[in-house]
Amino acid sequence: MARIGHKDTKPELIVRRLLHRLGYRYRLHRRDLPGTPDICFPSRKKVIFVHGCFWHRHDGCKRTTTPKTRTSFWENKFQQNVVRDRENLESLSDLEWEAMVVWECETDDLEELAPRLVAFLREDP
Repeated sequence: MARIGHKDTKPELIVRRLLHRLGYRYRLHRRDLPGTPDICFPSRKKVIFVHGCFWHRHDGCKRTTTPKTRTSFWENKFQQNVVRDRENLESLSDLEWEAMVVWECETDDLEELAPRLVAFLREDP
């Protein structure tokens, strides 16, 4: 599990390709923003996090499993991830940035994901 990277993951690449196909241009991994968002739209002050269901504990998802060994270690690790994610979203909100979370399992159905992304990125009147 240590070899699993934190950026350029398969779900993230799927979302990036979809956004590019929809005509959006973006910046990647802005380290000056809380949580280092995966995809950033500075002119719109909007960011997208692409979360893995396993690591970030997507409620009700079949990919949200817990390893059978060292269960307490993993539960603690996952809880810390959830708390950190929540704090990052709150910090972004305090900075007046809007954030969207795209879950790994949502990248399986791009026809459903595309309208959600467009709605999120729509310029407010």
